[in-house]
Amino acid sequence: MKATVFLGGGRITAALIAGLRLAKYKTRILVHDHHPAKLRELANRYKVAAELSLPGAVAQAQLLIVAVPPNAVSKLLYKIGGVRRPMLAVSLAAGVPLSTLRTQMGGPVRWARAMPSPVCRSGRGLTALTFAKGLPVGDRRALRLFFSNLGSVVELSELHFDAFTATYSPSHGYHALHTLAGAAIKLGLPPKLALTAAAHALGDSIVSWRGARIPLRTLIREAATPGGIAASVMSSMDRGNYGALVEKALRAGLARARANRKMSALPPGRQPS
Repeated sequence: MKATVFLGGGRITAALIAGLRLAKYKTRILVHDHHPAKLRELANRYKVAAELSLPGAVAQAQLLIVAVPPNAVSKLLYKIGGVRRPMLAVSLAAGVPLSTLRTQMGGPVRWARAMPSPVCRSGRGLTALTFAKGLPVGDRRALRLFFSNLGSVVELSELHFDAFTATYSPSHGYHALHTLAGAAIKLGLPPKLALTAAAHALGDSIVSWRGARIPLRTLIREAATPGGIAASVMSSMDRGNYGALVEKALRAGLARARANRKMSALPPGRQPS
């Protein structure tokens, strides 16, 4: 029986499977990894099939999901070798372009890239999709449907994929929550109260913006009364080049994606281990 096959049993695979189970996804799920302990944990927790054999896993794939780190993609595809039957495959590797994927495992394999957020474990994720030129309409529809089990789906040009990846990560929210709550604790708030206040400032405000359909600038003016506390905080952040710091951070993420792209284009024997 054909299955949705994950190559790689790491954190993003676990998050995706958790979201699929929450959505009551009916297609059989199979995971390949060369660490037996990872496979046992996923099999026990999510009742998925486990397969230590890479060829055995690929042979069962209806949808093949490459969920290994960028520096492991080329070696994995090299081990798979030639695939003779038509297959739809999607890579989750940040920075590894479709052109590299098609070069390293082309033929009857039809490629797409996806970048799902780990928040997909709760069914509230966001997945970016980009498709190889000429990918059939049916394949595009199938991938949109698959990732819609996990939350919202956006389709974008591969040209914008790396910048989107650097921007959309929930790590920004977690890091901001940790930082804001930490600063509040230094002002004297107990940790629980500090987290409650910071979570409202970051989370509830964004939920409100999404539901209200009011321009963001309008909401900022509403929340930060001239001469008030919020306005003073925001002005201080702007004077400290808050916007420039965020841009610098995103550019660092973009540079990492571009480094992944260069590395993935090297033959497997020339890549760092």
